[in-house]
Amino acid sequence: MNAIGPSAIDRNLLSGERVLWRGKPLPGLTLAGRDAFLIPFSLLWGGFAVFWNASVWTTGAPLEFKLFGLPFLAMGLYITVGRFFVDARTRHRLEYAVTDKRVLIAKDGSGSIRSVDLKHMPVLEFNERSDGTGTIQFGVSASPFGGGGLQFLIPGMDPTPQLLRIADVRKVYGIIARAAGT
Repeated sequence: MNAIGPSAIDRNLLSGERVLWRGKPLPGLTLAGRDAFLIPFSLLWGGFAVFWNASVWTTGAPLEFKLFGLPFLAMGLYITVGRFFVDARTRHRLEYAVTDKRVLIAKDGSGSIRSVDLKHMPVLEFNERSDGTGTIQFGVSASPFGGGGLQFLIPGMDPTPQLLRIADVRKVYGIIARAAGT
């Protein structure tokens, strides 16, 4: 319980359910494998958008040309730097818990909570970094080309349930595996 009242996790516990672990994603900049493609792509996109807009606004091009380039410039700014701030803010609002029955993922302020039943758990993916942090994913991430919109740009918005960028990920993975009886 925090100073304001029970957390979303606490409000959604089942009768008799016991919390085995509770945590939050680590703050700060997160780079993922997809960034090996996205960073160069965003720099090319953003560079071209800046070039286009600078050209049409300084050469007296028709208004339609000037307006045409603005959405591309906005998108370039978002995929180059904005997505990192959105991801950090999204992760800041997440809270996780592993109970003896479920994994709970709550988004603070939205009332949204996701749960994964440990007895009917989908594929469990585990990714550990050299510093002991990592991600546990419950299922396979959607393809960036599968119609999921721009969610693939922001790991915290991936529709696949996951404990993203948590400390001591190996320990948490063990807690989940034992609770699931695997």
